[in-house]
Amino acid sequence: MATYLLKKSYQHNTLKEINFKDLWGDKGVFTTMRIFGKPAKILFFKKHIKNLVKSLKIYKLDRVNIEKDILKLIKLNIDKNKFYNHLLRVAVNKKLISVSLRDRKTPKLKFNLKLISYKRIDPELKNLKYKLILKHLSKMDNTTSDVGLCFQKKILESGTSNMLFIKGGKIYSPSKNIYKGVTYNFFKKKIDKIINKEIPVNSLIDYDEILLIGSGKAVTSVETIKEINWKRKDLKYYKIFSNFYKKEILNCPVYR
Repeated sequence: MATYLLKKSYQHNTLKEINFKDLWGDKGVFTTMRIFGKPAKILFFKKHIKNLVKSLKIYKLDRVNIEKDILKLIKLNIDKNKFYNHLLRVAVNKKLISVSLRDRKTPKLKFNLKLISYKRIDPELKNLKYKLILKHLSKMDNTTSDVGLCFQKKILESGTSNMLFIKGGKIYSPSKNIYKGVTYNFFKKKIDKIINKEIPVNSLIDYDEILLIGSGKAVTSVETIKEINWKRKDLKYYKIFSNFYKKEILNCPVYR
């Protein structure tokens, strides 16, 4: 179970604090950001907020000063004197803004992906319809496992992250029914090319590496997919992506 440092909810119109609601299952959107160090740094902060506000507009949940109010509540809940190694989640529905901080656990190299048949609702957006995924994740140790979402026998994304597949020195990503997150777009600019294509589950045996990339998982190498007897053949691209990510961590500005 995740250990929470902070869980707070606020009314839209007054920013008055009320009893915490995580908002899972509601009509709304969220973003999860990595916060670390002292004083605090938040990786890709501006891009996360930009994506959050964009999604609010698509769902017609935006209002005057919504971005300003979200930033105000984040600032209210960040302690300049605390050392962080956490995940900062901001969730928004029609009436509430919820802010939470939970411990970030470092994924291990011995990592299994469990395949489940499920496609997220409106998968191109980071919406709050996550209850089925959370039901699976709640039974797992997130340092050693995640779920891989599959639809019509094609693999899409994990329960927490984007996925990249490496074969013959080329990097592939599912072409549709996924949310391309901030970490995904960071790597897309760093490497020569990500090839978008449908990836049938029965083709996974041909891939040398499978990577999870996201705010919580950072860069995680999948060791096994036990249901299909897949096993990692290499760590070459895991090391390449990890080096890009570590440099970005070092260059991340202090949150102000």
